[in-house]
Parts: sequence; structure tokens; C-alpha cells
Amino acid sequence: MKNYNRLETTVQQWSTRTAPAEVVALAEAARQRHNGVAAVLFYGSWLRSNRVDEGIADLYLLVDDYYSAFGSHFQALMNRLLPPNVFYLEVSYAEKTLRAKYAVLTLEDFAKGAGRCFHSYIWGRFSQPSGLIYVRSAQDSVLIQQALTNSVLTFVRRALPQAPETFTVRELWGTGLSLSYRCELRSEKPESAARLYDAAPDYYEAVTRESFKASGLPVEVLKREGEETVRYRSGISAADRQINSLAWHLRRIQGKILSVLRLLKALLTFKDGVNYILWKIERHSGVRIECSPALRRFPLLALCVTFWRLFRKGAFR
Repeated sequence: MKNYNRLETTVQQWSTRTAPAEVVALAEAARQRHNGVAAVLFYGSWLRSNRVDEGIADLYLLVDDYYSAFGSHFQALMNRLLPPNVFYLEVSYAEKTLRAKYAVLTLEDFAKGAGRCFHSYIWGRFSQPSGLIYVRSAQDSVLIQQALTNSVLTFVRRALPQAPETFTVRELWGTGLSLSYRCELRSEKPESAARLYDAAPDYYEAVTRESFKASGLPVEVLKREGEETVRYRSGISAADRQINSLAWHLRRIQGKILSVLRLLKALLTFKDGVNYILWKIERHSGVRIECSPALRRFPLLALCVTFWRLFRKGAFR
């Protein structure tokens, strides 16, 4: 318990850092769209780069329940069956336009996704640095910090068996992040995913060290003279590595299916859903498809034709 608390303290120190005013403005605008918002989390490329003058911010709204948040039985049903629902937001701020993409989850679903969920959709994202931009109460804050901490623990437990027998923290996270990205439409090589580590090395070193202590994983520190980078040795058995490898294979199949279903759902829940889907697929797969004005008049047909073209071009590898 002591080691878990130390990990939680480390995560909390990072998640409660002061956010840029632009992000706060976007979070507040998103929060005003929905009822029963318990918290707003900030993550992704804006946070890593500390650049708020280009691209799009990534936010998560954590709510009490879906119907209260949307005021729509249909939106609530879609979010419950295949979470999360995703929305686009633009805000005028200091003579410029800020843009955000935000997802909506209940606090309960977020906590489940951080710890008990098989798929890496939540714990793969929120094991990385994030920012708690708004929180409604001290009680909600405790629950969110626990979920963020559990995301780190879940990630380390499930990534460690795929890391080399001796490894650095950078190699561990590069391996795990690459695996988790492959469970969605995006695909990252280990060396590319490892660069995410470079955006916050102090964070990853600290949370990994505390995770090893809190989880009791069979890991030992290697002391090698002349080496500045700390290396570890894993005691994971060959059998456990094979079982873990199978689990990641299943996650990848599950994740690809869920990603496609979420994009199809966006057609029904997202304004101008065809454009959003094409943009998202191009962003994560590099495959670009044009959709004719005639097809746009029939969104369902457009999606069927577009997905077939994308499949043939290898967008869902």
C-alpha cells in the first residue's frame, strides 16, 4: 500500500500541473455543453509538445451518466454500447481559433478501463502524462487519481513480458506503446513510440520505478559500471511471455474491430461524420481517400464504399 501511495503521489504531481490558458478555455467550453461533468482531462500531442498554436487538443470529459450528459436517449445508448462518443469543438480565444476533439465517458467506465479492461484503449492512453484541467470535488479527484495510477500499473504489468530480458525504461515504454497503438488504427514502430518517452523522461522513469515496487513484478536493477542509464532485468518466465503475447494478439484483433465500429458510430453521433472519419483514418494510417459530393448525399453508402477502398489500400493493417 505504501508503494502504491508513492506511485499515486507521483502521478498526481504530474496531472495537477498548471495547464495553458488555451487548454483551460477549451475544457470550459466543452464542459458547458454537457450536464453532470465530474472532470476534464487533457492528454496527447498538445500536452507533449506544449504547443497550443497548431493542431487539435485532446480532451476527455468524465460524467455522472450518459443520459444526463447528452439529454438524448440515442446518444446515451451509443455511448453505453460502444464508448466513447467523440465530439469536435472550436473556441475563439485571443483573436485565434482553438480546436479540440473530446471524448465522453462516465467516471465509472473510465475507472474500469484504467484497471480491469482487457483492451488498452484507456490504460494505454492514460498511463502517459495527462492533465486534470477541471475537477468537481475532492472525492472525484481521488477517484480520478486512482484511475490514472491504475492505468500506469496496468500498462507496466502488460507491457513488461514483451520487453527484452534486460531493458531500459525507454525500451519498456517503446515496446508497450507500440503494442497498444497497433490495437487501434494507428501503427507505430517501437523506435517511434519510444520518442513519446523523450517528451517526459522524468515522468516515465519515476512512475516505472514506483510501479515495479508497487506491483511486486520480478524485476531487478542492474548495476553496471560506467552506464548512466539504469537497466533492469525481467524475471518473467517463457510461458508467461507466450500467454502475454497471445493476449496482445487478441487485443489487436479486438481493437481493430472496435476502431472500425467506433468510426461507423461517428457517422451517427458526430456532425459531418464522413469528413471526421476520413480525417482520422488518414491521420493514423497515412491513407487518403476522397469522397465524392454524390456519395456524401448518402452517408451510409459513402461509408461502405469508403471502407472498401480503405481496406484495399491497407488502412486497417
